[in-house]
Amino acid sequence: MGKKRVVVPIGPYHPLLEEPEYFTLYCEGEKVVDVEWQPGYNHRAIEKISESKHWDQVTFLIERICGICSTSHPIAYVNAVEDLLQIEIPERAKYIRCIIAELERIHSHLLWFGLAGHFLGYNTVFMWSWKYREPVLEICELISGNRNHYAMMKIGGVRRDIEDEDIPVIKKKLSEIKGKLEMLTNAVLDDPVLAARLKGVGILTKEDVKNYGAVGPTARASGVNIDVRKDEPYAAYDLIEWNVITCENGDVFDKAVVRLLECLESIKIIEQCLDAIKGKKGEIETEVRDIPPGEGIGHGEAPRGEVFHYIRSDGTNRPVRHKVRAPSYVNIPTFKASCIGETISDVAIILAGVDPCYCCTERVSVYDMEKKKKIYDFSDLIKLSQEKTKRVCEELGVKWKE
Repeated sequence: MGKKRVVVPIGPYHPLLEEPEYFTLYCEGEKVVDVEWQPGYNHRAIEKISESKHWDQVTFLIERICGICSTSHPIAYVNAVEDLLQIEIPERAKYIRCIIAELERIHSHLLWFGLAGHFLGYNTVFMWSWKYREPVLEICELISGNRNHYAMMKIGGVRRDIEDEDIPVIKKKLSEIKGKLEMLTNAVLDDPVLAARLKGVGILTKEDVKNYGAVGPTARASGVNIDVRKDEPYAAYDLIEWNVITCENGDVFDKAVVRLLECLESIKIIEQCLDAIKGKKGEIETEVRDIPPGEGIGHGEAPRGEVFHYIRSDGTNRPVRHKVRAPSYVNIPTFKASCIGETISDVAIILAGVDPCYCCTERVSVYDMEKKKKIYDFSDLIKLSQEKTKRVCEELGVKWKE
């Protein structure tokens, strides 16, 4: 007689989830036999709002897509607009873009690693990671004035320069961080508890990576050598020496190792960029006055993988269409390959292993699964919202304005 299938919910509010999301596990005993994902808790209509903003205002809007990727989205966006304009930005601006992007990569990976330790009940890892992340945020604040949402990107270059007197301070902090990261990486590689808990868990094969179109550390941990910074270089990534980090096993342990080693590689990139701009003067932007009709595409390697932006212009001062695809959009569905067959106790860390960002990924569509057709389009949803607002106003005795 077969085991009875039971349903185990994760979310929409759960200690694992930094943001509300809902996963349904179908289990036979402790074994997971199927998983379903229900998005729709974070939708903020960023793409639609973008169409009502000036080209320059959009860079500030899309920083708010994700707090952790608050420079990755702006880089992809300005790359898209610059693709439409067919312009080259100054070399100094290219180096500064790399510096900010790599600082963000380090703080994002350390944030993830700390949370992963917390999910495992290994709070020493959590405290280490977040302590070593703090100097990175201090460097971001020194350069941009902000620990997050740096507001550094603009169409044609960057908004702020890095002063020569700040470079020794930045390099000193980086040197200190590097020593701590090397210690943390070696501790993780030698830790029997983490090895027992993470090795062989949630394996994503090379074939799975290709089938799901996974990107970033999720793909590189499975031995797939893809990285936008190498494959289609932007900013200054083709002007400096660095390596793409890969592992072979595709389990959660290798996902952690890839991220830690990428932090060390990011420090190497930042140091080279600082050396390239030190003691030299140069422009940090190419002046852009008007955006002509046309379309452009831009992408970048966010901490989680490739982020893609598409924009279309009709010659006015705002986009007529802006499409965003974040890395989590293709990484999260890999749970169909990595979670099925695992135990309930392992699913939480497997889901976290791709470093999911749900607010980057959210889409809203009201769909009839049985009839296989969309029930409401955008105008229908607006109409329903207005009708509800009118009804609430009437209940409250407030005058409704059409």
